[in-house]
Amino acid sequence: MRLHRIARIFKFVLFAALALAAFSFVVMSLWNWLLPALFGVASINYWQAAGILVLSKILFGGFRGRGGPAMFWRGRMMERWAQMTPEEREKFRAGLRGRCGPFAPPETPQKA
Repeated sequence: MRLHRIARIFKFVLFAALALAAFSFVVMSLWNWLLPALFGVASINYWQAAGILVLSKILFGGFRGRGGPAMFWRGRMMERWAQMTPEEREKFRAGLRGRCGPFAPPETPQKA
Protein backbone atom coordinates (compact mmCIF):
# COMPACT_ATOMS: atom_id res chain seq x y z
CA MET A 1 0.00 0.00 0.00
CA ARG A 2 2.74 2.44 0.94
CA LEU A 3 4.78 1.60 -2.16
CA HIS A 4 1.71 2.24 -4.32
CA ARG A 5 1.27 5.70 -2.74
CA ILE A 6 4.94 6.58 -3.30
CA ALA A 7 4.67 5.47 -6.93
CA ARG A 8 1.59 7.68 -7.46
CA ILE A 9 3.35 10.68 -5.92
CA PHE A 10 6.39 10.06 -8.12
CA LYS A 11 4.20 9.82 -11.23
CA PHE A 12 2.44 13.06 -10.31
CA VAL A 13 5.71 14.94 -9.75
CA LEU A 14 7.14 13.56 -13.00
CA PHE A 15 4.01 14.53 -14.95
CA ALA A 16 3.99 18.03 -13.40
CA ALA A 17 7.66 18.54 -14.31
CA LEU A 18 7.08 17.37 -17.87
CA ALA A 19 4.02 19.60 -18.22
CA LEU A 20 5.95 22.62 -16.91
CA ALA A 21 8.79 21.87 -19.33
CA ALA A 22 6.44 21.54 -22.30
CA PHE A 23 4.40 24.65 -21.46
CA SER A 24 7.58 26.66 -20.85
CA PHE A 25 8.91 25.65 -24.26
CA VAL A 26 5.60 26.66 -25.89
CA VAL A 27 5.61 30.04 -24.09
CA MET A 28 9.23 30.66 -25.09
CA SER A 29 8.56 29.72 -28.71
CA LEU A 30 5.46 31.89 -29.00
CA TRP A 31 7.12 34.84 -27.27
CA ASN A 32 10.22 34.68 -29.46
CA TRP A 33 8.14 34.25 -32.61
CA LEU A 34 5.54 36.97 -32.05
CA LEU A 35 6.61 39.67 -29.60
CA PRO A 36 9.98 40.76 -31.03
CA ALA A 37 8.41 41.22 -34.47
CA LEU A 38 5.25 42.94 -33.20
CA PHE A 39 6.49 45.09 -30.32
CA GLY A 40 10.28 45.08 -30.63
CA VAL A 41 10.87 43.43 -27.24
CA ALA A 42 13.85 41.18 -26.53
CA SER A 43 13.75 37.42 -26.94
CA ILE A 44 13.61 35.28 -23.80
CA ASN A 45 15.29 32.05 -22.80
CA TYR A 46 13.72 28.86 -21.45
CA TRP A 47 14.00 29.78 -17.75
CA GLN A 48 12.48 33.21 -18.30
CA ALA A 49 9.55 31.52 -20.05
CA ALA A 50 9.13 29.17 -17.08
CA GLY A 51 9.18 32.21 -14.77
CA ILE A 52 6.53 33.98 -16.86
CA LEU A 53 4.40 30.84 -16.75
CA VAL A 54 4.65 30.55 -12.95
CA LEU A 55 4.05 34.27 -12.48
CA SER A 56 0.94 34.19 -14.64
CA LYS A 57 -0.34 31.20 -12.65
CA ILE A 58 0.15 33.12 -9.40
CA LEU A 59 -1.41 36.33 -10.69
CA PHE A 60 -4.33 34.93 -12.66
CA GLY A 61 -4.96 31.39 -11.43
CA GLY A 62 -3.72 31.25 -7.88
CA PHE A 63 -3.03 28.00 -6.10
CA ARG A 64 -6.55 27.13 -5.01
CA GLY A 65 -6.41 23.37 -5.28
CA ARG A 66 -9.69 21.51 -5.20
CA GLY A 67 -13.00 22.97 -4.24
CA GLY A 68 -12.79 26.28 -2.51
CA PRO A 69 -15.58 28.74 -1.75
CA ALA A 70 -17.36 28.14 -5.05
CA MET A 71 -17.70 24.42 -4.39
CA PHE A 72 -18.92 25.07 -0.83
CA TRP A 73 -21.62 27.40 -2.17
CA ARG A 74 -22.66 24.86 -4.79
CA GLY A 75 -22.98 22.08 -2.22
CA ARG A 76 -25.15 24.23 0.02
CA MET A 77 -27.35 25.18 -2.92
CA MET A 78 -27.77 21.53 -3.93
CA GLU A 79 -28.85 20.66 -0.38
CA ARG A 80 -31.38 23.48 -0.36
CA TRP A 81 -32.69 22.46 -3.78
CA ALA A 82 -33.18 18.86 -2.62
CA GLN A 83 -35.27 20.05 0.33
CA MET A 84 -37.56 22.29 -1.76
CA THR A 85 -41.01 21.23 -2.86
CA PRO A 86 -41.86 21.47 -6.58
CA GLU A 87 -43.87 24.64 -5.86
CA GLU A 88 -40.90 26.25 -4.08
CA ARG A 89 -38.60 25.30 -6.96
CA GLU A 90 -40.93 26.90 -9.49
CA LYS A 91 -41.19 30.05 -7.35
CA PHE A 92 -37.39 30.16 -7.15
CA ARG A 93 -37.07 29.76 -10.94
CA ALA A 94 -39.66 32.50 -11.49
CA GLY A 95 -37.66 34.82 -9.24
CA LEU A 96 -34.49 34.11 -11.18
CA ARG A 97 -36.28 34.67 -14.49
CA GLY A 98 -37.46 38.03 -13.19
CA ARG A 99 -33.91 39.07 -12.32
CA CYS A 100 -31.87 37.28 -14.98
CA GLY A 101 -34.23 36.57 -17.86
CA PRO A 102 -35.19 33.17 -19.26
CA PHE A 103 -32.65 30.36 -19.08
CA ALA A 104 -33.79 28.48 -22.14
CA PRO A 105 -32.87 29.85 -25.57
CA PRO A 106 -35.74 31.64 -27.27
CA GLU A 107 -37.83 29.43 -29.49
CA THR A 108 -37.28 29.88 -33.20
CA PRO A 109 -40.42 30.53 -35.23
CA GLN A 110 -41.37 27.59 -37.38
CA LYS A 111 -41.84 28.20 -41.09
CA ALA A 112 -45.25 27.42 -42.50
